[in-house]
Amino acid sequence: MQIKALETFLCVADTGGFHAAARHLNITQTAVSARIKLIEEETGKPLFTRGAGGTNLTEFGRQFSPYAEQMLSLWSFASRDLPGQTPHRIALRLGAQLSVWDPLLVDLAVRYEQRHGQLLLTLNYDHDLNMVEAVATHVLDAALTHEKPSDRRVLYHELAPERLLLVETLGAGKDPVFVNLELGEVYQDHVRSAARKAAGQTLFLGNCMMGLRYVLQRGGTGYFPEYVIRDQLNEGTFVPVTEAIDLMLPLYLVTRRDSEAFDDVVACLTELRAAD
Repeated sequence: MQIKALETFLCVADTGGFHAAARHLNITQTAVSARIKLIEEETGKPLFTRGAGGTNLTEFGRQFSPYAEQMLSLWSFASRDLPGQTPHRIALRLGAQLSVWDPLLVDLAVRYEQRHGQLLLTLNYDHDLNMVEAVATHVLDAALTHEKPSDRRVLYHELAPERLLLVETLGAGKDPVFVNLELGEVYQDHVRSAARKAAGQTLFLGNCMMGLRYVLQRGGTGYFPEYVIRDQLNEGTFVPVTEAIDLMLPLYLVTRRDSEAFDDVVACLTELRAAD
């Protein structure tokens, strides 16, 4: 698939039309259509619908968009930055499906570098990306997810589940909030009763670190990974909610079947979480 075709696809999505994209890219509308057709022929799926309401992404087009952005980003790095990098570095691209593991992902990268030296490292924080598919299609080398993979193109290792504690701030005030992080079905099933019992409003924040910062400044309640809030618990900023049941969130490491990094990544993760 040509890089220019991906650039054109994203331009049409951004500008809202083939004609506008042609103007922006300084090419003919026929060239725009040809490039979009190239992607559609290779994927076997339509990317846009065109009608009286304008040009809109299809459902597949919306799913394809973050992959196109990632491929362009990787191409930009590989063609422009990679040739100037120090040779003999190991390339490692890591991702996490849920924001609760963003800090763990950073710790994993550091631990892996301690073992193998400086990396050509990419950390992916696009939580809308299907991480299993991204690993299977070589967008990522390894990823953390809460859903047990069924794709035969990948290997997975089930790690000890992530323990989330229901905590509250001291002196939350008269209008405390419950921060719902929306971390998948297991999470939602567990927190539904807690949200109903919340005295104040319920906020829906998809990002764990944003939710944590909000609660610390605003006061309130939420489920957070134990390793993320350990300092606040030790300082007494957070206290566990009385009689609350801990949430055990499934955790899987996913890599491709041909990955040479699988055992080392598992070992690094095991060490990190044992230290916690």
